[in-house]
Amino acid sequence: MAHRHFRKRLLTVLLSASMVLAAGAQDKPDDVRLPDLGSSANALISPQEAQDYGAMMLQQMRALDMVVNDPLLDDYINNLGFRLVANSAKPKDHFAFFIAKDPVINAFSAPGGYIGIDSGLIVITRNEDELAAVMAHEIGHITQNHLQRAYESAKKDTPLMALVALGAVAAGGAAGGQAAAAALLGGQGAIMQKEINFTRKDEAEADRTGIETLSKSGFDPNAMADFFQRMEDEMSADSGGIQVPSLLQDHPVTAERISDAKARASALIAAQKKQPSGNLLNKTSWTQQTAPIAYVKDPTTLLSARNTDPSGPSTYLLMRERVRVLSDDPYRMANYYSSLLARKDGRYDTPENHYGYALALTRSGQGAKAVAQLGPLLDKYPDNLIVRLAMADARLQDGQRAAALDLYAALNTQSPRNKAIGVAYANALNQGGTKTQAAQAADMLRPMLEDTDEPDLFTAYARASEHAGDTVRAGEAYAQASYLSGRPFDAMEQLKALLKRGDLDYYARARIQAHIAELTPLVMELRKRRISTDDNPDGTNQGQQQFGPGCTGKLCFSVGNDALN
Repeated sequence: MAHRHFRKRLLTVLLSASMVLAAGAQDKPDDVRLPDLGSSANALISPQEAQDYGAMMLQQMRALDMVVNDPLLDDYINNLGFRLVANSAKPKDHFAFFIAKDPVINAFSAPGGYIGIDSGLIVITRNEDELAAVMAHEIGHITQNHLQRAYESAKKDTPLMALVALGAVAAGGAAGGQAAAAALLGGQGAIMQKEINFTRKDEAEADRTGIETLSKSGFDPNAMADFFQRMEDEMSADSGGIQVPSLLQDHPVTAERISDAKARASALIAAQKKQPSGNLLNKTSWTQQTAPIAYVKDPTTLLSARNTDPSGPSTYLLMRERVRVLSDDPYRMANYYSSLLARKDGRYDTPENHYGYALALTRSGQGAKAVAQLGPLLDKYPDNLIVRLAMADARLQDGQRAAALDLYAALNTQSPRNKAIGVAYANALNQGGTKTQAAQAADMLRPMLEDTDEPDLFTAYARASEHAGDTVRAGEAYAQASYLSGRPFDAMEQLKALLKRGDLDYYARARIQAHIAELTPLVMELRKRRISTDDNPDGTNQGQQQFGPGCTGKLCFSVGNDALN
């Protein structure tokens, strides 16, 4: 396990943990202080600090189950996102895309190029062009430095990262998920005190650059204007009975803005007709012009991301239904699809709805019914990886372990190092399998640990290693999972316990000592600052200070004797 998994900037962790600091609390010498960020937007935060802030935000969201954690969706949304990034104004900047488990219709950008797309927005889109349009717009906010501009125009006595992480900058300050974000970082008082919105100029600029990015990426340049127009039309049809989507609150739509977007799209379409056709993207130019991207090994695959077979199931449509199912209650989703497919007009008798129904059935413990739903799809589309993986999952849930393992093995042979296949196959090998199968699962997962910060992946590897008899590697992985889940003290105690073992060889002892050395400064500083977490025995829970007796969240942080007014 690489040591870099423990390597986080201490300042990042402290600032992320102390976002509830008020001006009065900052005056005390023993309290955590925010650095002097200066007056220039470019000097507010370094690119590495911004990336660390965004990573910590995502880590905390994962810890509170606010992210749709799914390897298949992660690959899809990042492949789509990086296809856009490759054609953006700053293709070498750091970007990361994730799906927030929130039913609101919105998306947001955060420091370090972190872009979250709420599950509610993905579900409401009609095609991949609309989804790409919203993502391109958010990419525009990042490439045009709108986050820095927004903060520079705000009061300087408001902590920058409190606003960013709570959505006041990233999502406009009025997002439907504001309450969840406030609970995430314990800063509800701060978000109510001050809010920052992107200016109309910022929105227009993000539109302009986003439409250009869409066009260069091969999507419909009109998709952005069309999507915003559709949202506006639906609101106008029944403004008294429909709640305004957060997207329209944070990204106000005007007739002038839609008109400008359509005009720009028309100009780009005309320019496209004059350009040569064919695949102009190659690996050489990619490496020269674009930063390395973990999710994209071969850039030419980005051009084939859209389904070229009109008779086959659309990857976008399958992924949209996957988002719908994984972000909601599986029993409710099973009833939802059952009702749709039972309609006599056959309007909803589509591959994506059968796929969604099968996912919901599998998740709700009805594997046999899921297999029945997927059978006709697999007969019609025998080479579709997404449908085959769903069938393997359904058969495993139905108790057909041998058949499921055969499917997983075939998929893994076809697509080695595919994280979605690898994780599913490894879990199947480990669950009820032999020691040899568990070792096979651990071997399969180990290479995937080098480019992920997902605690679930480390937990799966730890369980497989433990079953295989490699308890030292298992202990290291469990400690890493604890750290990535926001529990550094638990991670430290697990590592110290490992170090006391008498059966460690030289290399294992060196690895564990290196992990401890990297984690020690963070743990010591957290204790010194009395920042309370669930696993911090020396912290002071400020729940009663900050929110009253009812505060039981994971991140109720101590700021001394001063509470936020």
